[in-house]
Amino acid sequence: MSKVIKILGTGCPKCQSMTGVVQKVISENNIDATIEKVEDIMEIMKYNVMTTPALVIDDVITIKGRVPSKDEVLALLN
Repeated sequence: MSKVIKILGTGCPKCQSMTGVVQKVISENNIDATIEKVEDIMEIMKYNVMTTPALVIDDVITIKGRVPSKDEVLALLN
């Protein structure tokens, strides 16, 4: 079953770093997932997130306000 990953952020350098880390983990480990970038501030507010970037996996907020390591992302996706 494909995971739905959302990266909440307005496009700042940290948000771009998180996107890069998540994309690397997915490609290096052949994980079946789709990545959606959510940059609209009103959409981000619906998740009740005040600090970006935030990582949402299958509608569960897993990380917010920092860029995770590749190992951390891999652990969350397994």
